[in-house]
Amino acid sequence: MPGPMPQKTDEELRKDRLRFYREEMSEINATLRGFLSRAKASAAFLVDKDGHLITREGVDDKIDVDSICGLVAGAFAATKQMAIMLGEDTFLNLFHQGKRANIQVTLVGNRTILAVVFDDSTTIGMVRLYLAEGANTLTQIFQRILQRHQTAAGQAG
Repeated sequence: MPGPMPQKTDEELRKDRLRFYREEMSEINATLRGFLSRAKASAAFLVDKDGHLITREGVDDKIDVDSICGLVAGAFAATKQMAIMLGEDTFLNLFHQGKRANIQVTLVGNRTILAVVFDDSTTIGMVRLYLAEGANTLTQIFQRILQRHQTAAGQAG
């Protein structure tokens, strides 16, 4: 069984975190809105691996967003450990089915987690189909952001 993971310093955490500009957030939110419309899902939360909300779309006031984000990140971290025990690097998707609500959780760009809430007005197949498309678009956005950060860091150093 793997030992405890080493704690990152504040500087390492800041270095690892992506910073988004207004234009990028607009593009990310438009991607999420388009995905929700096509998949007929009700809400999407984009969360970093530490459980911090990056952005959300389609959320109503009945959902405790902060708690959902923390739990999503925790569930993904626990599932990653199960994957390692089974010889995998990670599991990319989690699905939880309830009587009235379902949640699909997917790793996006190896840096963020997209949690999608939906009900029986759509199917898991539809959600996964359009989620793959949306995740690819988000990954491309994140790659552009990362390249910009690396370029800026190279020019500053």
